[in-house]
Amino acid sequence: MKTQAAVLWEPNTPWKIEELELDAPKYGEVKVELAASGMCHSDEHIRDGSIPVAYPFIGGHEGAGVVTEVGPGVNDLEVGDHVALGFIPACGKCPSCARGMSSICDLGADLMVGLQISDGTSRHHVNGQDAALMCLLGTFSPVTVVNQASCVKLTDDIPLDKAALVGCGVTTGWGSAVYAAGVQAGETVVVLGMGGVGCGAVQGAALAGARHVILVDPSEFKREQGKIFGATHAVASIEEALPLLNDLTWGRLADKVLITVAVASGALVAPAMSLVAKGGVCVQVSVGAITETEVSMSLFDLTALRKTFKGAWFGNANIRYDIPHLLRLYMEGDLKLDEMITRTYSLDQVNDGYDAMLRAENVRGVIMY
Repeated sequence: MKTQAAVLWEPNTPWKIEELELDAPKYGEVKVELAASGMCHSDEHIRDGSIPVAYPFIGGHEGAGVVTEVGPGVNDLEVGDHVALGFIPACGKCPSCARGMSSICDLGADLMVGLQISDGTSRHHVNGQDAALMCLLGTFSPVTVVNQASCVKLTDDIPLDKAALVGCGVTTGWGSAVYAAGVQAGETVVVLGMGGVGCGAVQGAALAGARHVILVDPSEFKREQGKIFGATHAVASIEEALPLLNDLTWGRLADKVLITVAVASGALVAPAMSLVAKGGVCVQVSVGAITETEVSMSLFDLTALRKTFKGAWFGNANIRYDIPHLLRLYMEGDLKLDEMITRTYSLDQVNDGYDAMLRAENVRGVIMY
């Protein structure tokens, strides 16, 4: 079939809307007609060349929709099923999945290769060339073909435009607070950065019962938005956060610090760790350039004050449990997703949406199909 997609032909160029020739699903695959796609900052990392990929490249990795065709070997999904797409596939069988760590499923080794898991070929073709997919999904197209390992079946009452958000950003932030950091009731938490991931982190910390949730973001708009999602305090910089923390905690500082800024930097680690209390935890959530390898921090503090610095991928969450779990929290009024969507766009406005994100005017932009 023919449809359209937002495509990159080389780094540091705008997304271009191209005609897409889409094959039928093969073994273990399904075709999904999407309702919406979230516009996550990770796609900007591809566009600006921070993460190298093969071209042509179809963006988008937050999506939800309806199954319209099922390939052979698919037993758990059928035509008409509503699904959310998880940005990291989960096979349920590899050693990582068997140990409850499906966010690092072995199938993730092919995540940025962008070809089908089943046979390493492409179902998406642009101008006669095989196209690679962002996170094996390519949700910057109203129709896509994906592996069943990336699909999470939903009940029909869940709004699909909201379900799209939990495929990456919300769950990554929420899980980073609840699972990776292990926020406990009564703790003090600092969240550095208020995009889609930071918004999820603020909500995760608040729902876990944190006494203080301090948002740090230079954007006044983002700071105001943070209070909607559970931030008790909001400041513009780490320099402002430190005296506030001292006052709130009688000098103890933050039990947990979450780095959810737009672009990870090794230079940010030492300032972030300076906010961490003795025995506290700092979680690196943000993704930076693949060439970013140098980190600054006090090794004395790390040892003598028993601080922990750790990474988290997809918030250490499980797509099969956490996507339905978070959507149920949304349906029951405990998780705010409607408020996250600052603006909606058509597919041909994808560059406008990312321009707004870079100007800190959106918490999350969403493409509606």
